[in-house]
Amino acid sequence: MKKLFSILLSITLVLVMAVGCSQAPDQGQNDQGQNKEEKLKVGFVYIGSATDAGYTYAHDQGRLMLERELGDRVETIIKENVPETQECEKVMTDMIDQGCKVIFANSFGFQDYVVRVAEAHPDVIFLHCSGSIQGPNYSNYFGSIEEARYLSGIVAGMKTKTNKIGYVAAYNIPEVIRGINAFTLGVRSVNPDAVVMVKWTNTWLDAAKEKDAAIALLDAGADVIAQHQDTTGPQVAAEERGCWSIGYNADMSHAAPKAYMTAPLWNWGAYYVKAVQSILDGTWTNEPYWGTMKDGLIDLAPLTDVAPEGAQEAVDKIKEQMKAGTFDVFAGPIKDQSGKVVVPEGSTIPLEEQLSMKWFVEGVEGKIE
Repeated sequence: MKKLFSILLSITLVLVMAVGCSQAPDQGQNDQGQNKEEKLKVGFVYIGSATDAGYTYAHDQGRLMLERELGDRVETIIKENVPETQECEKVMTDMIDQGCKVIFANSFGFQDYVVRVAEAHPDVIFLHCSGSIQGPNYSNYFGSIEEARYLSGIVAGMKTKTNKIGYVAAYNIPEVIRGINAFTLGVRSVNPDAVVMVKWTNTWLDAAKEKDAAIALLDAGADVIAQHQDTTGPQVAAEERGCWSIGYNADMSHAAPKAYMTAPLWNWGAYYVKAVQSILDGTWTNEPYWGTMKDGLIDLAPLTDVAPEGAQEAVDKIKEQMKAGTFDVFAGPIKDQSGKVVVPEGSTIPLEEQLSMKWFVEGVEGKIE
């Protein structure tokens, strides 16, 4: 009997061990038997500093929104002050070596380097801001900041006393040109006598040079300064001269509290969350993204007490139409600098033509150099 009992006990122990082993969690599972997902590592390549209070700051706010929304599944890293040179390639390659499977590059001049690195690393997704690239594992993103530029033009047009508004502009590329045009159309929608004087800096990020350009415009009679630049240099110039200003990318009131009225804004987080979520879901495609005020990518910063009386009502009226998709910034009739009608009433400028725009509307004083 004892021998039989021993045999039965041994068999029972073997069965218990076998069952126990079959029920032990796999290495890739959690205690509930669900797969433990490794966080998706996402790199951000910045042309400026995340604390520049302008362009790169706005992008970094979008990255932080991504972390807040998807932080349980996503990890991000950044590299600041990356020049538009071959160094950009090295930065992206280093990020890949650190485990990044998605890389966002936030400057127009990174485009060629993004393509080269993307084609060498087909298992990584690359997304480039403001360019025109598209391939199996890379694409581009941008949006109609012209909507907010038009609205800010309304504010500037209602504020100016000299009817001369200065615009500090980075490079003579279509992105900047159509922004100047949209701003001017907004200005002249409320003040047909006003003109917009353009001063080129040929840099995105140089506070001293941007400030000098603004000073030159103020010396030429401008009493409002707007900008397509990455720093607060033009705002500071307007403040020091006792004039007024329109910022860009972020609320710049801290730099020029007596001058700053409002600013066109990017809500990059609206795109970053959407894009990364699609990658996590396995639904991402390389279709370019073009965001609008309607879908939350574009906005206008709150008007300050410096803004002119009646501006809030004028802005709100057009803004609601933009959000409803019923207002087109580039709807005709539109004249060019020579006074020739180039967009007849009842027509508009197709997006493809906007993306290659190389001419100024009536009311702009300056040349496309």
